[in-house]
Amino acid sequence: MRMVVGIATIELEVTDALTLKDKRQVLRSLLQRIKNNFNVSAAEVGHLQAHTLTTIGLAAVANDKAYVHGMLEKIVDMIEREPRVLLLGYETELV
Repeated sequence: MRMVVGIATIELEVTDALTLKDKRQVLRSLLQRIKNNFNVSAAEVGHLQAHTLTTIGLAAVANDKAYVHGMLEKIVDMIEREPRVLLLGYETELV
């Protein structure tokens, strides 16, 4: 049996956030949509005290490398279409 773990680190700017509360409201909504639409774990993992910048981490497990890679790419595409955030960069890794 083969297990593939996909990890993504995504750097974002929450464009209209004036406070940490504003940022967390946008992130809570975005992370919940990601979790509802994809079978992944997702959390804020960086820039916790900055009110406009954030880093989110994603993790997915499956038995097919192409499936995991495709899922992470679809999540990045979804985030790029989100008007409340600006994608600054991302990295993916398959283990």
